[in-house]
Amino acid sequence: MSSSQSNGVRVRIPASTANLGPGFDTLGMALSLYAWIEMKAADQTSFHLYGDEMKGIPLDKSNLIYQVAQSVFEEAGVSIPELEISMYSDIPLTRGLGSSASAIVGALVAANELIGAPLTSSKLFDMATALEKHPDNVGASLFGGIIAASWDGQHADYIRMEPSSDLGVLVAIPDFQLSTSKARDVLPEQVSLTDAVYNISRSSLLTAAFSSGRLDLISAAMKDRIHQPYRASLIPGMSRILNEAANHGALGAALSGAGPTLLALVDKRAGTGQGLEEFLLGMLNEQGITAKTLWLEPSREGVIRIDEGTDKRSFLDIIKGD
Repeated sequence: MSSSQSNGVRVRIPASTANLGPGFDTLGMALSLYAWIEMKAADQTSFHLYGDEMKGIPLDKSNLIYQVAQSVFEEAGVSIPELEISMYSDIPLTRGLGSSASAIVGALVAANELIGAPLTSSKLFDMATALEKHPDNVGASLFGGIIAASWDGQHADYIRMEPSSDLGVLVAIPDFQLSTSKARDVLPEQVSLTDAVYNISRSSLLTAAFSSGRLDLISAAMKDRIHQPYRASLIPGMSRILNEAANHGALGAALSGAGPTLLALVDKRAGTGQGLEEFLLGMLNEQGITAKTLWLEPSREGVIRIDEGTDKRSFLDIIKGD
């Protein structure tokens, strides 16, 4: 066993939001909400899961992080059948903030680092996308910033964009879960040419606006016709929020991933945050939905390794920032 294996590896992974309106299964943004994973070779597999977001996660070898780690070892021709895995996450489960993508990316990177990083980031991205079935969330968590990506079933290509320093993110997280599969089941199998062109034009404009820092174009570019109108029935109040958020200080609003979290982008220089927050919570409250809001930043860093060589704190102390 090498020293890196015996010491273990710690990584921090950002949450993510996908689609950003028109960029269905294509656009993603890393967010300043995090999960942490520690992975060590062990004599017997064990799990240490911390935080409210870890409830119900399997504590045996069916655990997603264990399974993903084993896929890395198999790809690299290495055998480490027993692992000690610790995880803490502030990312709420099945709320549209990339909780599964962060677990996949964290497991891939931690396992790869544990064996000396033989797999490239491109290979890890392909493996993550194959597991998640689309590249937006995993790409954002892996590379940070804003990601435009495509997937041909075997390989994912991407371009990373640096978020504007003036871009802020407000999320409203309803107090109920919504599975991605349920949110996909309401989508039509076909869309009209008119709606396809509508989305392609806006997704292209949104990507260009992000790339060039043109926050003034985001409102026009975040509109969508191919998934949000169909998912609106699953989240009461959503349609009005998307249609009216710009009147309350948002640059634009969207369903975060498959939902139910709703996301608004803001220009931090405008000072419109409080009114926008009140609008989001008020709209959901009118529908009898309890929600919490979080002010986040685009995370410029993707998954990072925490250097345990220079940081001798315990796993929980690192999370707490003690």
